[in-house]
Amino acid sequence: MNTKGPQLTGFHHLTAVTAKAAENHAFYTKVLGLRLVKKTVNQDDVSAYHLFYADGNASPGTDITFFDWPAAPERRGTRSVVQTGFRVPAESLPWWKERFKELRVSHGEIAVRDSRPVLDFEDPEGQRLSLVDEGKAEPGHPWERSPVPKEHQIRGLGPIRMSVHDLQLTDRVLTEVLSMEHARTYTLPSGKTPIIHVYTMKGEGPASELHVAVEPNLLPARPGAGGVHHVAFRTPNDSEYEAWAERLLEMGMPTSGPVDRFYFRSLYFREPGGVLFEIATDGPGFATDEKQDALGERLALPPFLEPRRAEIEAGLKPLET
Repeated sequence: MNTKGPQLTGFHHLTAVTAKAAENHAFYTKVLGLRLVKKTVNQDDVSAYHLFYADGNASPGTDITFFDWPAAPERRGTRSVVQTGFRVPAESLPWWKERFKELRVSHGEIAVRDSRPVLDFEDPEGQRLSLVDEGKAEPGHPWERSPVPKEHQIRGLGPIRMSVHDLQLTDRVLTEVLSMEHARTYTLPSGKTPIIHVYTMKGEGPASELHVAVEPNLLPARPGAGGVHHVAFRTPNDSEYEAWAERLLEMGMPTSGPVDRFYFRSLYFREPGGVLFEIATDGPGFATDEKQDALGERLALPPFLEPRRAEIEAGLKPLET
């Protein structure tokens, strides 16, 4: 790993697309037992919800988020994120398998991938997900009102797998620009291609691993519901964030420039394989405008959108089904 300059500390969040916000809310809170920690809108398209699901403390690195867009289903392919991992204790996988069976969630068998027990499954729109042995990760922060017992609750994100046509330029960005380390490779248990390359960030275990599949024979994905919009990486504070903005500029990477999302600061850029990346700060966090024990219970708007609250609320459908 390149130890010069700023270091990414794992995943911050992953943002995907749903065309069915109410059903999405029911699945991620009632089936997976995650907490809705922020109910807001896409700041660039206020007609759409932006829903954040996370652990009990709304910790960075635990949230999967969704834009609510009336989109057709994703056409699967390369140049995209193809699977999102959630960390759980390995001993919880049989419990989750029984839960998925009981609730008729599409799922596979418990298997071993990259030397870890995993259980693959999909949400109702075909979002590809996996429960992964958390390894030595911190135990996390349970949500007291989750329908999932505390000992089985999802701990956070990771690993996340993406697909590219060709590895060379993506590898250069991951290692030379983002200071990740190419740690190892593996293949799926079937022995079929693709070869999957594991890149690690600062930190331990699956929370700090980006997996890259090389699939030159696949068509590019067509974005849509059930697909992923972008993946965000963590940086701890504003000074590190500013260092990343400077580093990307120096390395000739076109970016969005600094973006203030109110709950965190963001920097967006597209890596050469076609996947949209974001670097996001850990703070100030989701309790900035709501009490910690009431997160996600009302529509939260950043200050610059607050004057439009009535208009925005009138254009949104209720989440409860």
